[in-house]
Amino acid sequence: MQTVDTVIIGAGVVGLAVARRLAASRQVVVLEQERHSGEHLSSRNSEVIHAGLYYPPGSLKARLCLEGNERLYRYCLTNRIPHSRCGKLVVAGAGQEDALEALYHNARDSGADGLELLPRATLANEEPWLNATAALLSKHSGIIDSHALLQQLAMDAENRGTLLAFRHRGQHVHCTPGDFELTVESDDGPFKLRCRQLILAAGLGNVPLLHQSLGFPAHAIPEQRHARGNYFSLHGRSPTQRLIYPLPEEHGLGVHLTVDLAGQARFGPDVEWINVDDPPDYRVNENRHTAFVESIRRYWPRLEAKRLSPSYAGIRPKLFFNEQPVRDFLIQTEQDHSLPGLINLLGIESPGLTAALALAAQVEALQG
Repeated sequence: MQTVDTVIIGAGVVGLAVARRLAASRQVVVLEQERHSGEHLSSRNSEVIHAGLYYPPGSLKARLCLEGNERLYRYCLTNRIPHSRCGKLVVAGAGQEDALEALYHNARDSGADGLELLPRATLANEEPWLNATAALLSKHSGIIDSHALLQQLAMDAENRGTLLAFRHRGQHVHCTPGDFELTVESDDGPFKLRCRQLILAAGLGNVPLLHQSLGFPAHAIPEQRHARGNYFSLHGRSPTQRLIYPLPEEHGLGVHLTVDLAGQARFGPDVEWINVDDPPDYRVNENRHTAFVESIRRYWPRLEAKRLSPSYAGIRPKLFFNEQPVRDFLIQTEQDHSLPGLINLLGIESPGLTAALALAAQVEALQG
């Protein structure tokens, strides 16, 4: 049985960022069950670079989003990854002004900057198509080519000696402190692999793998539910080149307008709860069309319904302990599971893409 220093399960944006970070000081193997990197959460999102508006001050999401925002823009410039610091407007309708101001103060308390509250008159001049009484402008929000980011991270990791093993699925882990024995399924059949450090960055697959891990305490495994986010694209010219968001809702940021790097607009994601035991189904639920139109017309009343068509969908992991939602990233270490050498990255949905480079630095600090 081969033994390596570090195994990372999952070659999404976070797993690759961690591999790139750690490979300079140790032998790293990344196991990825798919044929390519980032086929799930990392490539099925809004491709937005977030600026830390929504998360409670002092939370991991707030801190790592802000740090990740700075790191990601620098990384894009250094490596010529297509991106745009296009800015974002979070818009308020009649009666929502207090909630918008509360969001502004939350963002400021979290350390976000580049923020400005815009009155109706300014919006009427700059974005006359919008139905809004006020808006919060975030100048440091932007968009990125997530596929180009994944390719660059993978290339960096491999150039530093990382072995990326695609079509290799971790099926079972025997956990003992500082020693982890993995059963890996590959196209050539199953085999055993041993490591001293194990980092779980498998996105939707993390919680199911924990249930197949001997020696991992059951009390530390959260319940995972799945929320599909549907996206619809807009035919024709976009009314803006900014990102337009409504105020956030309980389990998401609302059906928002994003533009890609070609200037084309799309809307989403919504929140559609699906059966967690079913295989991931990335087909857009076309029955959501009417609800999309209704949501969008709250801030764009003149939207023509026929201009929307199904685009793509993603699935987000939503974690719960004792029926209570886990709102923050969940990074489990030895103090949570009594297994030195194991770092478990759970619930890394939005703003995980933005925070990926900061998460990698956090993992390196925890691993020592």
